[in-house]
Amino acid sequence: MEKTATLNLRINQEVKHNAEVVLSALGLSMTSAITIYLKQIALKGAIPFELSLTQGPHHLNTDRMTADEIRSFLDKGIEDIETGKSMPAKEFFASFRREHTHDRVPNHNL
Repeated sequence: MEKTATLNLRINQEVKHNAEVVLSALGLSMTSAITIYLKQIALKGAIPFELSLTQGPHHLNTDRMTADEIRSFLDKGIEDIETGKSMPAKEFFASFRREHTHDRVPNHNL
């Protein structure tokens, strides 16, 4: 019989629940998923996926924009507000979630 070790983790309840929903749909238990993950680390000698800071769209990266591009972007935003082509952020993100999270685990961090 294979020896086993106990792994105790503290994790955010929502993160755990969302992972369990996905794992259940895949027919995996949390234990199986963590075992797979740890085996991949051992096999690859690294985290088995890329870890990086996400990059926003180039046209929104102010570090790469000229002062004129930033000013133009801001002027367009002000014009949109003045002509009623805007909405409160809370409404926008609720709408975005409805449109982009169907059949997926909800992401309440948007």
